[in-house]
Amino acid sequence: MATDSAPTQAGSLLGLMQDDYPLTIKYILDRARTVNGRATVASFDGEGLTRATYREVGDRVDRLCGALTTLGVQPGDRVATFMWNRQEHLEAYLGIPSMGAVLHTLNLRLFPEQLQYIVEHAQDRVVIIEDTLVPLLAPAVAELGIVEHFIVVGDGPVEGLTGQVHRYEELLAAAPESFAYPEIADDRTAAALCYTSGTTGNPKGVLYSHRSTVLHAVGECMADTFGICGRDTVLPVVPMFHANAWGLPYSSTLTGANLVMPGKFLQAEPLAKLITGERVTVAAGVPTIWLDLLRYADEYRPDLSSLRVVPCGGAAVPRVLLEGFRERHGLNVVQAWGMTETSPLGAVAHAPHDVDEAAAAEFRLRAGQVSPLVDVRIVDAEGEPMAWDGEASGEVEVRGPWIASRYYEDPTGDDKFHDGWLRTGDVASIDDRGYIRITDRSKDVIKSGGEWISSVDLENELMGHPDVLEAAVIAKPDERWTERPLACVVVRPGSDTDAEALAAYLSGRVAKWWEPDEYVLIPEVPKTSVGKFDKKALRARLESGELRGAAGDQS
Repeated sequence: MATDSAPTQAGSLLGLMQDDYPLTIKYILDRARTVNGRATVASFDGEGLTRATYREVGDRVDRLCGALTTLGVQPGDRVATFMWNRQEHLEAYLGIPSMGAVLHTLNLRLFPEQLQYIVEHAQDRVVIIEDTLVPLLAPAVAELGIVEHFIVVGDGPVEGLTGQVHRYEELLAAAPESFAYPEIADDRTAAALCYTSGTTGNPKGVLYSHRSTVLHAVGECMADTFGICGRDTVLPVVPMFHANAWGLPYSSTLTGANLVMPGKFLQAEPLAKLITGERVTVAAGVPTIWLDLLRYADEYRPDLSSLRVVPCGGAAVPRVLLEGFRERHGLNVVQAWGMTETSPLGAVAHAPHDVDEAAAAEFRLRAGQVSPLVDVRIVDAEGEPMAWDGEASGEVEVRGPWIASRYYEDPTGDDKFHDGWLRTGDVASIDDRGYIRITDRSKDVIKSGGEWISSVDLENELMGHPDVLEAAVIAKPDERWTERPLACVVVRPGSDTDAEALAAYLSGRVAKWWEPDEYVLIPEVPKTSVGKFDKKALRARLESGELRGAAGDQS
């Protein structure tokens, strides 16, 4: 008698599930316009909000894909975007990968020569650009001759753009109402391309797949990460050109969470008004954004009570930020750790439920507990795994379904990958709960007298001073100790805080031999294109003799 049975492979019994069902962004698009069709995206232009339902967005995505096809875009072609966070950018996010092409988000904060390199390296055939940003990109690409079409969002000037120039709305109006999407049978097909900001060498491309993007979106819906759901209203302050806005446009459209797009208006006052007016429940951005909002909230007391979680990442989150929002405004700012190569979700610092508030506060200061579906380890200088005992310190390495396996068309970065793991460059310990405590970037750690000093810990302590707005600590060469910490500090306008006062504040808060020998007061800590402290720039200023510090009272 014949019976149905599961196939076997290498002696194993395989499950009888539809494991070949592709996980694609087209699925997210379809779900957004049907199940979640009533959810909305609201875009802020500085004066007011324009709104569209996800169903209306889906209809416009069809037209966008038809228009791109008439311009000759084929599966695998790179289509770049050069925009702030707005509805049209969301349409590109959903449409370009769904038609089989590759979404390439260009970072508008990069230098012209970096943009030129990226556009040429990616071989972008089409660029969708916001009209106000034309002067930033045109000089970088005018002589390349690679971009065949520029699609301009808005009615502003287009001088300097080469090739054929089109208006976004005119293209969509002329396109068919429906579009026959190609089947993407293999969900490992490339969906999006994002280049690292790169502190050394040229920026490197991270090529996300449909599968990695969908799984990452699902990962953000877990309660142990951000818990994105259909009841949320999500404000991605993190730009859509930075690691796909941390995946929030995809997790939001997947679940039916409303989206609020802030455009270029990332200052504290407009953000506070958006949070208050739209009753935002999730808002995500880098620490510099939230430090500004904290100062604004302390002075003007806007109603931020709708926020249930504020993911903060891209750099170490200072204690003053976490505790300031929690104690004075009742808000849950949660530290998240990751990088462009990790899509970027890697760890989230929710405190364990079984510890008291004092211990919970310390857990929130860590990089976070490794996220589900991400595998992590720390290794020593020889690449050998180290214990998760909260004491041993080594380089963090990660792997998982949304972690990069290598860079796009760039073997110069192969040393970042080995044995199936991504080397993050972060130095950390991991405890037995899987909480990562990062002490430094491998290139930023200070080695003094043969012992390591954590610049991150010093910065956190310094930013606890009531008059300190920003603090970055770098290594200064020292004949006796090899290196000593130099603290570069931004103080509140009008403050009389000086090196002596800063030294007195640190005394007793860190080990004596950790205390900086010198402090230099600067007007602002230089930032990278994604808002991180640019210590490379500070080190260059130190080498040139521009940074001259004053000694604190070390007695």
